Amino acid sequence: MNKTFLFGTVLLIIAAFLGECLEFLINMVLARELGEQGLGLYMSILPTIMFLVVIASFELPISISKAVAEKKTVYHRSILQHTIYFTSAFTMACLAAGFIVFPLIPVFKEYHTALPSLLLVLIPIISFSSIARGYFMGVRHMGKIAIANFLRRAVQLVLLIAVFHLFHFDAEISILLSLSTLIGTELVVFIYLMIYFLKEMKQIKQKSSVPMQKKSVLHVLLSVSLPTTGLRIFHAASFAVKPFLIKSALVQAGVVEELAVVQYGKLAGVAFTIGFFPAFIAHSLLIILIPTVSEAFVKKEIAVLEKLLHKILFFTIFYAVPAVFIFYFYSDELTSLFFEESPAAVYLQLLAPYFFFHFFVIPMQAFLIGLGLVKDAFLHSVWTTTISFILMYVLGSMPSFQMDGIIIGMNTGIIMLAMLHYMTIRHRLRERVSYTFQEIY
Repeated sequence: MNKTFLFGTVLLIIAAFLGECLEFLINMVLARELGEQGLGLYMSILPTIMFLVVIASFELPISISKAVAEKKTVYHRSILQHTIYFTSAFTMACLAAGFIVFPLIPVFKEYHTALPSLLLVLIPIISFSSIARGYFMGVRHMGKIAIANFLRRAVQLVLLIAVFHLFHFDAEISILLSLSTLIGTELVVFIYLMIYFLKEMKQIKQKSSVPMQKKSVLHVLLSVSLPTTGLRIFHAASFAVKPFLIKSALVQAGVVEELAVVQYGKLAGVAFTIGFFPAFIAHSLLIILIPTVSEAFVKKEIAVLEKLLHKILFFTIFYAVPAVFIFYFYSDELTSLFFEESPAAVYLQLLAPYFFFHFFVIPMQAFLIGLGLVKDAFLHSVWTTTISFILMYVLGSMPSFQMDGIIIGMNTGIIMLAMLHYMTIRHRLRERVSYTFQEIY
């Protein structure tokens, strides 16, 4: 397991690093082509699109990877067949709901009328690519996951450069085309994953298999997908609400609405882009940790999990400390890559604690999922986000604080979340050690 874990982690980190470099370039292109107001509008709608992606995927990558890692190979064919039938029905339901709900969403009125149609196209692409992604995660084919993650950024950057280099559009069309590159990128990733997934299915059909009941497979999937989707929906919903909460607080503090949009654009498009850059390492760990922790926990290898947790925390400190050091002391140089003399430099410095603890939260969330504690992770997020949002609005609406108060609220929430995750993981491991001891004696 150690060699497989190490190889998969290194591969994912390298691909993710390249992807994040491309993401950095993507946001620089968007900042320069869309302008301050356009970037603010683009970043404001992006959380809503991510919310739709969470719904369409139904967290199948996580539930499938966990199921495949825990079950023997002879059960994989049955698991995948039932999953495909379930996903087909779920996708049709999502499309029907989209036709009804999208015209009623007021946020879409600020954008081109073609945006809802593009988002409907995105639903089946995300749903079915999630099956392939989950299977490859579960069987530790991390090379395919790494290439897919890299393609997502590379294709989008190429499309953006091609569109803005060859044509010139007004602001509304430019934002629509920028969002269209997201759909085009996901389509390319879908085609890549499905080509290899269909090859894997052919090989699986040639091997002996043991059928599983539909109800049993759905129970295995839904026991993970439902709470994990709930967690992701909550994260996506809170992320979607955050731009409007921040803008509302700033307006309440006396900031002109147009300036509030610009400030949020620089917070999300510049400070977040820079600060979340090293998180590609944490996300790579999450992908490999879920099946690894799940398998070890089923086998009751608590000592292995204890050692793995310590290694992950030490490794996170190893890159998180120099990262936030660079953010704090070189904030002017980093933010000037986007806009000259930008207030985002101050935002980046104040958000240093947020980014530092965020790097720990992601792998610890993978541990919670692998240990069967998704509900705990969900409750932690609910409580900490609620407290964070209250502080963000109360402090952000004060003329003396404004954006500084919003950042204080964000820092407080992430620190609480990291502490709750860690204490819960430690408690679960000690609990299982005690249970195993009682079984022996």
